[in-house]
Amino acid sequence: MDVQGWACTLCVEREEKIANIEKRLKKLKAKVAAGERDIRRTLKPLREVWLEIGIEKLDNHEGITVKTLLDSGAMGIFIDKKFVEEYGFRLEKLDQPVEVKNVNGTSNSGGNITHELECNVFYRGHHERLRMDVCNLERTKMILGMPWLAAHNPEINWEMGKVKMSRCPPWCSKQMTVKQRETKVEDRKDLR
Repeated sequence: MDVQGWACTLCVEREEKIANIEKRLKKLKAKVAAGERDIRRTLKPLREVWLEIGIEKLDNHEGITVKTLLDSGAMGIFIDKKFVEEYGFRLEKLDQPVEVKNVNGTSNSGGNITHELECNVFYRGHHERLRMDVCNLERTKMILGMPWLAAHNPEINWEMGKVKMSRCPPWCSKQMTVKQRETKVEDRKDLR
């Protein structure tokens, strides 16, 4: 192959990549114009951090592991509606629905948030009771956004995708001594 033929191959590959990007952009613009909901980022971040979180039902203490996205761009804590329905979680109806807005300010076609879920959450020795808004997340089951990140201020290694719960607030069970945990378990038994 001569140099000119090789250069043309590179040009063709570059043009194909540009055409693919333009197609994706056109689809994204159509979704936004239609008011389609996508609470995940519209541009893929350089590194996503996913955690394996244990969640426990309050009524029967059944536990399930959930692949969870840490998202500093999300202004809430969310769990997927289909997921909670599939596993039979008991949902609480909100007094007032929460309107979901798209990035461009339009109302979202996915509808308002009308229910929330309260459950126990576990991650590497960390334990807390958490309330999450129930909405359509599609491929993502659970998102821990800025309210959770700000409250716990975890150490995040974005390159390795590792999270340490070393700076939890005083009310977090991670900060309790073994004696405090034992007392809490005894108190919990008295409530049954």
